[in-house]
Amino acid sequence: LNILVDTGSSNFAVAGVPDPDVTSYFNTKLSSTYKSQGIDVTVKYSQGSWTGVLGTDVITIPKGIYGSYTINIATILESENFFLPGVKWHGILGLAYDALAKPSSSVETFFDSLVRQAKIPNIFSLQMCGAGLPVSGSGTNGGSLVLGGIEPSLYKGDIWYTPIKEEWYYQVEILKLEVGGQNLELDCREYNADKAIVDSGTTLLRLPQKVFSAVVQAIARTSLIQEFSSGFWTGSQLACWDKTERPWSLFPKLSIYLRDENSSRSFRISILPQLYIQPILGIGENLQCYRFGISSSTNALVIGATVMEGFYVIFDRAQRRVGFAVSPCAEVDGSPVSEIEGPFTTADVASNCVSSVSFHEPVLWIASYALMSLCGIILLVLIILLLIPPRCQHRYTDNDVVNDESSLVRHRWK
Repeated sequence: LNILVDTGSSNFAVAGVPDPDVTSYFNTKLSSTYKSQGIDVTVKYSQGSWTGVLGTDVITIPKGIYGSYTINIATILESENFFLPGVKWHGILGLAYDALAKPSSSVETFFDSLVRQAKIPNIFSLQMCGAGLPVSGSGTNGGSLVLGGIEPSLYKGDIWYTPIKEEWYYQVEILKLEVGGQNLELDCREYNADKAIVDSGTTLLRLPQKVFSAVVQAIARTSLIQEFSSGFWTGSQLACWDKTERPWSLFPKLSIYLRDENSSRSFRISILPQLYIQPILGIGENLQCYRFGISSSTNALVIGATVMEGFYVIFDRAQRRVGFAVSPCAEVDGSPVSEIEGPFTTADVASNCVSSVSFHEPVLWIASYALMSLCGIILLVLIILLLIPPRCQHRYTDNDVVNDESSLVRHRWK
């Protein structure tokens, strides 16, 4: 089975029944080592969802990590817009933290099981290749997943590390964005609203709406194209050029600044247009059509495959950091399409760019204190009158409680 490697979710799940859009599936009845736990599980993404049953089975990894290991596996019995026509994969390997595991964080993740049983270092790394190749059609998009370490042949130059801000998704801190070397001049908290994550399961570079609009305006302003259809920027239209042309020369470089492990320093990862102006469709013998590899997001900035294809990315969970190094396979026509540079000073940005409630909801804080004071007065009166037991201590209603399912709907997306 081909499995989608996803650093933005935490369940290991494979097709467990025939599906019109998958070529193979896992028949648990033919496995002598499979054991059902009888627990239903549902995972929802911004596009698609699936429902299945949790079980355990024994896996072996034929290269490097020897032995047999028991892991949790969900067999997908029903899905909606998850397996799509033409997809080459039959399941998903979630490599994020157990905080995102469903139906609860007590479900040990695939990688946690491997670290515990095989006693490998708590680190994995990912090289996604395919830069400049058509999304569909000819060409094989390859890559490497290294469990338990770093492979020197998969990167060149230095590895630059940024701290993991919170262990659920791989949440990082972005300090600023530049288009064509020009700073967008936005408050750095805009880049982290309400989180910034590194997610291999997201295809595009996704930006909060305000950041997305600023990036599109900057690209349109600095590109060599005077008039451009708005549908190209929103993803509803393709742009086509003669196959002899290389439209990438018309567009600027895009740079993302990440906070270094030394908080007073930063480094930047840059992608050339070859990574975000993506060939997707050939028309006849003469035309090649491209899509815009950046989209808007309602709840996060996501460093997805559009950016990750330029780098060897190290998820160092042991030291709570994510590393980036230039990938040798990030080349188009023999020229590199990604860069890493640093260090830079962080004197021009806030000491903390990760948004918090105090920044965005001061009115709610004031209201909450007022309500607490009112509650105290009422409680005092009730005690004096000895009429009824104090009910004001019950601060929350059922609707206030963020249960597992509502958290899933709110935070799970692709």
